[in-house]
Amino acid sequence: MKTKKIVSTVLIAALGALIGVFAFTFLVDREQNVIVADQNQYSFAKLPANFDSNGFDFTYAAELSVHAVVHVKTQAQASSAYSNPLYEFFFGEQQGQPRPVVGFGSGVIISNDGYIVTNNHVIEGAEKIFVTLNDNREFKAELIGHDPSTDLALLKIDGKELPYMRWGNSDELKVGEWVLAVGNPFNLTSTVTAGIVSAKGRNLGIIGDNYRIESFIQTDAALNRGNSGGALVDIEGKLVGINTAILSPSGGYAGNSFAVPVTIVKKVVTDLKEYGAVQRAILGVTIRDVTADLAKEKDFDILNGVYVEGLREGGAAKKAGIEEGDIITQINDSKVNSSAELQEEISKYRPGDEVKVTVIRNGKKKHFDAVLRNLYGDVKIVKAGETIDVLGARFEEITSDDKRKLRVDHGVKVTNLSAGKFKESGIKEGFIITQINNKPVHSTADVKNIVENTDGGVYIEGVYPNGMIAYYAFGME
Repeated sequence: MKTKKIVSTVLIAALGALIGVFAFTFLVDREQNVIVADQNQYSFAKLPANFDSNGFDFTYAAELSVHAVVHVKTQAQASSAYSNPLYEFFFGEQQGQPRPVVGFGSGVIISNDGYIVTNNHVIEGAEKIFVTLNDNREFKAELIGHDPSTDLALLKIDGKELPYMRWGNSDELKVGEWVLAVGNPFNLTSTVTAGIVSAKGRNLGIIGDNYRIESFIQTDAALNRGNSGGALVDIEGKLVGINTAILSPSGGYAGNSFAVPVTIVKKVVTDLKEYGAVQRAILGVTIRDVTADLAKEKDFDILNGVYVEGLREGGAAKKAGIEEGDIITQINDSKVNSSAELQEEISKYRPGDEVKVTVIRNGKKKHFDAVLRNLYGDVKIVKAGETIDVLGARFEEITSDDKRKLRVDHGVKVTNLSAGKFKESGIKEGFIITQINNKPVHSTADVKNIVENTDGGVYIEGVYPNGMIAYYAFGME
């Protein structure tokens, strides 16, 4: 009996063990299958149905662009600030010895005969400019022209069959699209970084020019010192921008970099090659971005477009019929939702070009045909080396506040003085010209016309913002 009980117990135990093993294996396998399925569903739910991993291979774009991006080196002479007080006591004032100043940046070859575009701030003040290609060939470069308003410059080297970058279309760039930045950060030549387009139409206020045009492409591609003037490239290897600036509390890369759109670059390059000076088209409006606060203040319900705050006397907008308080929403077929976008659109045209301006007035859409003008108030082509450049100054019309405070009813203000007749005669920035050779001055065009028709001396009357009246004279020879 005892033997039967022992055998029965062993058989029952063995059978229970087999059932337990079978159940355990079945449950574990089933649970694992569920977990694996969940992981796969989660992983692929993040990707589009037409996902192609080859789309994230940047080697083709890098190969097309890296050979067309050059290293730019500039040289200039600066006087030494060092002085020896003991030497000066016995021998008089000591003249500082010139010392060499060297700068570095990047540039992009845009034609096989050696035209190169870079930033104006890369070559500004340079006495000599040298360009080194990716194959280590070095050339001395000629400065064809530069444009402080867009921070662009055009160089030329003597070369044939050079690798060059094809033009892309920055208007078609979309936020989130991949781009490459190619340049020479910290003199590390032929460096390629990648990122996405973070935003478009950024106005940072970093270009020190009254007529600045800022509508930057913002990316998170890594840029550092030395990248200025380099290429922003789409995944097809086409040029879509010129890398210009970074936004950083430390001066190093911090995730925000900015490039001039290629639509602006192409216009500037074409003008500099053809005329030696950019043909700046002016709509003749003072503008503000439309915000919720502005809409509340002005009592309108539209939250897009650009608000016209003021009009230039005799300007394109006023002549076309645009009024203060209008909201500009479109230039030709392109919508504009910010001041930067409006400036970018107008920058594509030349004086004399006609554009269709769409505005909202009192809740209704209206269209106006405006003939754009130049900085001097007319539609003529301005070539480098003309009289206005000889004067070495830029001008802007005075505001109604200027007229009221200074008790004048006309005049133009002197801005951005550089080497020329005005600076030599002692005129300072901010000086308001009221008369030249006893003729009243109402606009920049008046300055240009009066001076051009003067054979001998030029006599200028005006007033400074502090109310001090001043007179200046110089010869044109």
